[in-house]
Amino acid sequence: MDCDAFFASVEKRDNPELADKPVIIGGGKRGVVSTACYVARIRGVRSAMPMFQALKLCPDAVVIKPRMSAYVEVSRAVRDMMLALTPEIEPLSLDEAFLDLSGTEKLHGAPPAVMLAGLVKRMKDELGITGSIGLSHNKFLAKVASDLDKPRGFSVIGKAETAEFLRDKPVQLIWGIGPAAQTTLNKAGIRTFADLLRWERTDLSARFGSMGDRLWHLARGEDKRRVSAHSPMKSISNETTFFDDTSDLKVLDGHLWRLTEKVSSRAKAKSLAGRVVTLKLKRANHATLTRQVSLRDATQIADKIYRHARDLLNAVGDQGPYRLLGCGLSDLVPDTQAEMTADLLDPDAGKRAKAERATDAIRKKFGDKVIVKGRALR
Repeated sequence: MDCDAFFASVEKRDNPELADKPVIIGGGKRGVVSTACYVARIRGVRSAMPMFQALKLCPDAVVIKPRMSAYVEVSRAVRDMMLALTPEIEPLSLDEAFLDLSGTEKLHGAPPAVMLAGLVKRMKDELGITGSIGLSHNKFLAKVASDLDKPRGFSVIGKAETAEFLRDKPVQLIWGIGPAAQTTLNKAGIRTFADLLRWERTDLSARFGSMGDRLWHLARGEDKRRVSAHSPMKSISNETTFFDDTSDLKVLDGHLWRLTEKVSSRAKAKSLAGRVVTLKLKRANHATLTRQVSLRDATQIADKIYRHARDLLNAVGDQGPYRLLGCGLSDLVPDTQAEMTADLLDPDAGKRAKAERATDAIRKKFGDKVIVKGRALR
């Protein structure tokens, strides 16, 4: 199940005045598009497109900065609806997941297609958002099917029709085949699944390595990967691209705090904490600087993430100006393993953490903007 233009759909749901307007979720002319509603997509706007290019294509678009806390809340509600169908759910992102409905027909008294139709109806009726369904006998084909008829799509690829369905389709249909891989395949005369079928497995492996073996199986509609409900998230990160390159430490500091708050919010929403804090900087010439620090105890507290990230920023020194700043948390563990010992070098850390938890509770009740730190205004 793949939600349709998820971030934009939530914004339109929360502000009905946007219903018929082109909406782009992103920020700043130097940033990129996170997602765009289908009105904007008709004009050519696509995810990951530079904002300046998107606004040339769609100058009347309403541009909205992402509200991750709102999207996480809706994502959780969708996840709860999925759990009513099966415990075997493998999230791909906030708005997309694989569900394994094998053996659930007797339990629910209805086949998977009927249950999935009920899922998207509940999403629309109770949450005000729509989704597209892809139903098939493996993950590869289910993903392909979910993209066939968006938005509000419902496509089924049965086992018997798999070979006929794939034969004349372009290999770009394969998830993960981007422009570079497509160019490589084109040079080998591979443009469609029919082209792939003409290759021996050993030849594909010799030419393309492990990808060649994968292509041989996918050309025949074979994918033995199971839906894994316990695939661990490896990292949580957030970054921003500036409108103008900057070396101003106060400006960088304000952005760094806002990024760490977003990282912290996502970690808290997923009940995770991390032992490694990462700082990412991109210079005007696109050269990237990455710095990391390992913590004694895992954390999900924004204050602690920020303080370590700020130390990393100070250590980098004046190597700007910078066009991008990012912050991340990795080596993730359940939040029950967080903050196990007191910080003897910072005895006030515990008090600040309690204050942050209290702030989280107030924001959850009254909105994200009800309490704002001074550094967030820079």
